[in-house]
Amino acid sequence: MTGRWYVLAIVVVQVLCAVFFVAQILASVLGLAPISWQFHELIELGAALGLLLGVLLGWMVLRKTMARNLHVEDQLRLASGAFRDVMEERFASWGLTPAEHDVALFAVKGMSTQEIAGLRQVSEGTIKAQTNAIYRKAGVAGRPQLLSLFIDELMVDITPNS
Repeated sequence: MTGRWYVLAIVVVQVLCAVFFVAQILASVLGLAPISWQFHELIELGAALGLLLGVLLGWMVLRKTMARNLHVEDQLRLASGAFRDVMEERFASWGLTPAEHDVALFAVKGMSTQEIAGLRQVSEGTIKAQTNAIYRKAGVAGRPQLLSLFIDELMVDITPNS
């Protein structure tokens, strides 16, 4: 939440500084009543300091965002590895043959029967027979249920907000 306040502060400071400099240019062009040079210099100094503050706050938010991005990427890599580990454990517990293991992996990745047959250089009938064996061993009726087994396993600790 504090990151939002930093961003809001940056925007406010930048807008105020921009308004000052645009107003100064308009006052010069339109020949409006000039203000004393001392007051003008104080306002200009404040606007310049505001711009520097905006740069500083922007840098702070950028560093925090980059650090959070790295953290999220690390979590994603861990989740990906965990997903792979869960799949390998399930495949082993179901007693899949090496061919069924490969077909199950391709199926979970979302490949069609035709694509899997092409990659494995076998007929679509062979892939259908292997997927049926996989579903029987896993105790599911089809691909959506097969995939949901792994998703459910990874989401055990997640509880919905009520």
